[in-house]
Amino acid sequence: RSYPQPEPQRLEQGWVKIGWKRWVSIERESTRVIHSSAFRRLQAKTQVLGIGEGDFHRTRLTHSMEVAQIARGIVRMFKEKASGSESWYQWLPGQNLIEAIALCHDLGHPPFGHGGEVALNFAMREAGGFEGNGQTLRLVSSLEAHTEGHGLDLTRRTLLGVLKYPAPYERVVKSTLPDWPISTIQLKRDDWKPPKCFLGTELNLVEWIMDPFDINDRELFTSCQTADQGKHSKTLYIAFDTSIMELADDIAYGVHDFEDAIALRMVVREDWQEVASFLDPAWATERGLGSSEEVEAALFGSSAASRKQAIGGLVNAFIISASVRVQEGFSHPLLNHRAELEPAATRFLDGLKDLVVRRVIRNPQVQTLEYRGQQIVVRLFEALQSDPERLLKESFQEQLKRAAGVPNARMRVVCDYIAGMTDGYATRMFERLFIPRQGQFSDRF
Repeated sequence: RSYPQPEPQRLEQGWVKIGWKRWVSIERESTRVIHSSAFRRLQAKTQVLGIGEGDFHRTRLTHSMEVAQIARGIVRMFKEKASGSESWYQWLPGQNLIEAIALCHDLGHPPFGHGGEVALNFAMREAGGFEGNGQTLRLVSSLEAHTEGHGLDLTRRTLLGVLKYPAPYERVVKSTLPDWPISTIQLKRDDWKPPKCFLGTELNLVEWIMDPFDINDRELFTSCQTADQGKHSKTLYIAFDTSIMELADDIAYGVHDFEDAIALRMVVREDWQEVASFLDPAWATERGLGSSEEVEAALFGSSAASRKQAIGGLVNAFIISASVRVQEGFSHPLLNHRAELEPAATRFLDGLKDLVVRRVIRNPQVQTLEYRGQQIVVRLFEALQSDPERLLKESFQEQLKRAAGVPNARMRVVCDYIAGMTDGYATRMFERLFIPRQGQFSDRF
């Protein structure tokens, strides 16, 4: 577990230096993620639209695979466009490393998307809270069953890439929490959205991740923008590898979820006019997209092949619009460089993402499903927390014993259990507990 040393010929071959003399292939990073239980469960977790609502739209699994592919494309493009003399060139992540980070990025998200995340944050409001990205770091470093107590046992640089928000929950959560609802039926999503953070349970791990940096880099990297009262504070910086992953995530979300919305007729041709206003004609021509009218015809015509070609063209246009800038104030290359899109590409991508939010995510039919999932998770937590020795599955009973006497640790075990559930598993567990004549002794869980 150490940072790669600046020796490009070894990094090109996909090796990480451990200590001073030992080298191991970082191909194992992505391999361990792919073979993990948490990664397989993503196939049955909501991305935007619920599982079972159709067989076309993305799940968390297909989304993660697309993010990995786009992230590899960004790294490949940087290598092809760079001369090799740039200060960041030798610190570009290898293909296996960026793939591992990208495949990890959604592992910690609970069932039912953001509805489940809000529900668990509410349930854990006095026990350290919950946040999906923070749960990802916890899962890969300690929960996943590959090594005893160390999760997938990933390298320090991989974990740095996974660390999307370098501040603990307790530091960024708003100082005044909303009034507790009289009933969980009245639980409002916006009141209990978690801050973007890592969980306080992983504080020692994050200190280990940050240990190779000097004190000034550590303090600046973990600094936060203080928010007004009643709002969460925000972290300000991410590492170089994380910025590539985050850029790929934004592209996948903005373009591929937009494609799903078109296929499901939740976004129609008339909606394109809103997005077209953000499309810079010069940028579109330079990136090979053609005119706004040509893109519209390909996306909303009768040919599925033309739509797929247009979607591929959009992804490619965003990838080749990425560049590297310097984050002032840092001395370490992994912190003082950041991948970003050029302004014209950023405006257009933001327009696509905003349209998906307004037409899909905020669609009342989608919100009713998210609310239902939120209620399922809250009720599950209340039931399991009331008598965990009786209701938790056997594989979590040992963790429950180790948590005895540790403040909030027993609640965290219940939270970990629910966060790892798929949408279908959570629904069946809810039915088994609360719906008469549902669930049999012989049912497999």
